[in-house]
Amino acid sequence: MPILLREEDVRALLPISEAIRALEQAFRAQAEGQVANVPRARVRWPRGALHVMAAGGAGIGYVGLKAYTTVGGQARFVVLLFDIESGALVAIMEADMLGRLRTGAATGLATRYLARPDARIVGMYGTGRQAATQLMAVCAVRTIEEARVYSPTRERREAFARRMAETLGIPVRAADRPEAVAEGADILITITSAREPILRGAWLRPGMHINAAGSNALIRRELDEEAVTKADFIVIDARDQGKIEAGDLLEPLERGRLQWERIHELKDVVAGRVRRAHPDQITLFKSLGIALEDVAVAAIVYERAVAQGIGESLRLLEVPLAD
Repeated sequence: MPILLREEDVRALLPISEAIRALEQAFRAQAEGQVANVPRARVRWPRGALHVMAAGGAGIGYVGLKAYTTVGGQARFVVLLFDIESGALVAIMEADMLGRLRTGAATGLATRYLARPDARIVGMYGTGRQAATQLMAVCAVRTIEEARVYSPTRERREAFARRMAETLGIPVRAADRPEAVAEGADILITITSAREPILRGAWLRPGMHINAAGSNALIRRELDEEAVTKADFIVIDARDQGKIEAGDLLEPLERGRLQWERIHELKDVVAGRVRRAHPDQITLFKSLGIALEDVAVAAIVYERAVAQGIGESLRLLEVPLAD
C-alpha cells in the first residue's frame, strides 16, 4: 500500500546533505542514459495554472511526477512516486519543503563542481521561502566563513540574516545595497521573484561562481545581459526545459551574444565530461528546477520513511489492463 507523507515528515527525513547526494547520483545516472526527464508542462486559466513534471528510470529505481497549482498567490505541491519494477504507487508526498530542499540541493551540487575550492564568502539576493536551503546547501559543500544577503525590505533581510547566522553558525550580514553583496564574494546566489535583473555584470570579478535559481519563466530575469555574457562557463540543469523557461538567457541568445551550444548540462559536469578550465573563469549555473530532482529526493524520503515506519498507509484500487 502507498504511504502518505506530510510536510513535517519530509522536513524530518531529508537533510540537505542527503538531498545533494541524491541529486549527484541522479544526474550521474542521467548521463549514463538510465533515467529520463520530461520538461514542465503548464495548464493555464485566468486565475492560475497547473504545472506538471515527470522523471525517473532504472538509475533511481522509481518514476514519478510533481504537480502543483498556483492560484491567487498560493502554491500547492504534491509528488506521486511509483516503484519501477512493479509499477505500484508507493508514496504520495506533500512537496513544498521537498521542492525547497531539491532546489537548494541543485545549487549545492553545482557549487561543488563549479565553485573554486577556496571559495569562502557567499552573497545572496533574496530572502523568501526558497532562500534558506540555498545558503544551507552552499555551506554544505564549501567552508563558508561569511555570507551577505540583500532584499529590498530592510526588516526581512535583517531577520533572515539573524536566523541564518544562528542556523549555520557563521556571520551573515544584511546588505543595504545590492552591489555590496557582490563585493569580495566568491559565490553569488540569486533566488528572487524579480522580473527585472537584480545582479549586474559590472559587479562580477574573475573566479566567481553564480547560482541563478529564482527565475523559471521567460518573462523573469535576475541577471542582466552583461552578467550572462561575462560567464566563461555556463551550465543548466536541462537544456530542453531552458529553451522554454530560462528568461535569464533569453536576451543574450536572441541578440546572438550566446549560443545554446555553449551551455552545458549539469549531468555532463557531474559525469566529468566538461569542467571548469581555470580558477579565473566566471562560472554560471542556471537552475530551473526539473522533475528529476524532485523524484530523486522523493525516493530518498520514501525509503527513509519505510525504514523508520513513518507515514499513513493508503489503500488504492489496482485495475488489470487486460483479462
